[in-house]
Amino acid sequence: MSSPGDSDISRRAVLAAGGAPVAVAAAPGLASGQAASPETPIRVRISLSVNGQPRQAQVDLRTTLLDLLREHLKLTGTKKGCDHGQCGACTVIVEGRRINSCLSLAVMHQGQAVTTIEGLGAPDRLHPMQAAFIKHDGYQCGYCTPGQICSAVAVLEEIKQGLPSHVTADLNAPVEASDAELRERMSGNICRCGAYSNIQEAIREAAGRLT
Repeated sequence: MSSPGDSDISRRAVLAAGGAPVAVAAAPGLASGQAASPETPIRVRISLSVNGQPRQAQVDLRTTLLDLLREHLKLTGTKKGCDHGQCGACTVIVEGRRINSCLSLAVMHQGQAVTTIEGLGAPDRLHPMQAAFIKHDGYQCGYCTPGQICSAVAVLEEIKQGLPSHVTADLNAPVEASDAELRERMSGNICRCGAYSNIQEAIREAAGRLT
């Protein structure tokens, strides 16, 4: 009777023998000793509205919305943090809804309206949320701030529309911009400097102007 180790080796041998022809068939160049050439990227042209302006770009199908904004359109206000949808630094507003742009492919937004931090305001005409962040010192290093502000603007719109969150106690009553609601809704935006209390104060003040 063969031991477990013998069975393992036998399985590996069978798999290796069976997989070899498949690998050669998939990459004929390997049979003649040539290196396999990388797959040619598929590029497409997309059109969308960014900060109220029509924009076009030719991108690889695998290009994220974040990389489209930063690398192709040179809108570097949107930051690349974790690149895994865990920190919120890349938050932008698409068709009125906030998303992590690092998790969304650019081609998914053909014809849609995208708003980045550059589209919310400018130094001479600050958005009320931007002004509140400055007043309450809602940033320290500032890296997460564009995503924080875009998310906060969208959060107040969610509350205005009456969309509930996980901490909404009464689904039949109007949603209020309470501290609990703001903390819950902003929980996807990480500030590694820890300016959370200042951020909450800024959002609370802006809520008085925007809701």
